[in-house]
Amino acid sequence: MTEPDDRRTTGSGGAARSATFRLVLLGILVVALLASTGILVWLLADRRGEADDVQSQREEVMSQTEQFVLRLNTYGPDQLDDQNHLPDYEKQVTDVITSKFATDFEKSGLPIAEKVVAQSGYARAAKVYGVGVESMDEDSATAIIAAGLSGSYPDPKHPDDASKRVSTAADVLRWEVKLVKVDGEWLVDDYGLASGQDAQ
Repeated sequence: MTEPDDRRTTGSGGAARSATFRLVLLGILVVALLASTGILVWLLADRRGEADDVQSQREEVMSQTEQFVLRLNTYGPDQLDDQNHLPDYEKQVTDVITSKFATDFEKSGLPIAEKVVAQSGYARAAKVYGVGVESMDEDSATAIIAAGLSGSYPDPKHPDDASKRVSTAADVLRWEVKLVKVDGEWLVDDYGLASGQDAQ
């Protein structure tokens, strides 16, 4: 009587176990690959999100800097009230500056503008040529801006016609503007002529 071939039986069982092991290993590798791909996508998206946030903050700083320079340097006799004050001008400037800076502005800058407008009919306008961020962290930033300032006075040849005015040549200046973030909003805290720029 022939004895069963144990080697053949063992070989078939080993092959089945080997195939099962390969399938399990393949499943584990696929899961690991999918997990690592997911982590990589998440990391890239997170970094991109951070870069987008930084760019968004830079754009806000530049926009607020531009608004500040335009508002600070745009006023005229059409804004005077009955008491020879410039309430709209005051509001347009204080809306984009810190309360500390607003105190200084209301003590010095505003009275000077009101006086020159009331006494001589002077008007000023500004045109921004360029703005960029010099430095920035989470709650403070420094921007550099170049703008042209032009003034105008009532035409002495037509004293009774308010629409007739004499314009002055535009001065182009560069300012260094300091901003801080207050309650999530960038506000101007100080400014001055940029390094190397002579007062005109």
